[in-house]
Amino acid sequence: MAELRQKVNNYFQERNISRFANRKMVIKTVALFTFFAVPYGILVSGQVSHPWLIITLWVLMGIATAGIGFSVMHDANHGAYSRNKTVNTILGYVMNLIGGNALNWRIQHNVLHHSFTNVSGMDEDIDAGKILRFSPHQERYWFHRFQHIYAWFFYGLMTIMWITTKDIRQLIRYHENGMLAAQGVSFIRAMSELIITKVVYYGYLLVIPMIMLDIPWYLTLAFFLIFHFILGFITASVFQTAHVMDEAAYPMPDGEGNLENSWAVHQLLTTANFAPKSRIMSWYIGGLNFQIEHHLFPNICHVHYPNLSQIVRETAEKFGLPYHVQPTFLGALNNHAKMLRHLGRMD
Repeated sequence: MAELRQKVNNYFQERNISRFANRKMVIKTVALFTFFAVPYGILVSGQVSHPWLIITLWVLMGIATAGIGFSVMHDANHGAYSRNKTVNTILGYVMNLIGGNALNWRIQHNVLHHSFTNVSGMDEDIDAGKILRFSPHQERYWFHRFQHIYAWFFYGLMTIMWITTKDIRQLIRYHENGMLAAQGVSFIRAMSELIITKVVYYGYLLVIPMIMLDIPWYLTLAFFLIFHFILGFITASVFQTAHVMDEAAYPMPDGEGNLENSWAVHQLLTTANFAPKSRIMSWYIGGLNFQIEHHLFPNICHVHYPNLSQIVRETAEKFGLPYHVQPTFLGALNNHAKMLRHLGRMD
């Protein structure tokens, strides 16, 4: 890792460029927020009444919201968007405005997922309760034989869980296990903030459209749920194809709680890239198709990952370490589906 880190440092020093967002990233940020704000503005203007036009606006908002989460919120909550902590904090709180909770996300993603990638019992990204089996170390039930078929539906429910029960249950759990205290946040403050931001979220994205649109309230509710299904499906599909793959390892700690490999080697063993040549994919999902680079350097803005990938790959090969990559996103989804089927049938 020391040699790789030095090579990456040299990359930025030799080119005299920042590790954080550049002009293109700022333009993308404005574009993504605009892609959400314009359909939303048209929606709440009350000037559109045809159901198919309304649902089209909701679909566009769902696609834009996923892009904002991937590209802006994700980098900001890793402290990678700007060297200014205030900017990162403000943009990180976009998570609250798209239905989630920034504090919960930082604990689940930054602390648990990035520290214990694919470690069952620690990495909550591979913990979907009993309904899905994402690790060979998790208990297998008879219905998991069909999870490669039904998983996609539950992926669409992911952010619906965020906006209803998950954030509250998660916050209570993090309070009870001391992780909130480790972040220097009191439970009362965190819960108050969560409740207030949920009220704001439901207010602007559900109540206001119900008031402004000249359609029955239950249609707006249905469109809101479709919006979230699209958002959840896109988000889950991108994140799961980076780790729940047949080439990814699922290490478990020894009796003393130690993992076999160093942190950097662990990331290489448990993580996979996909569609590295797709500029459109990389633009939209915030460089998360370069998941290896992101796991090794989460504090570097994703706009630099395509250029860093060659450095990481060459260094991994030099030390005889794996560098997993799927050429296309569809290929990665297919691999993921096969892995779900395998996990559903193996003990």
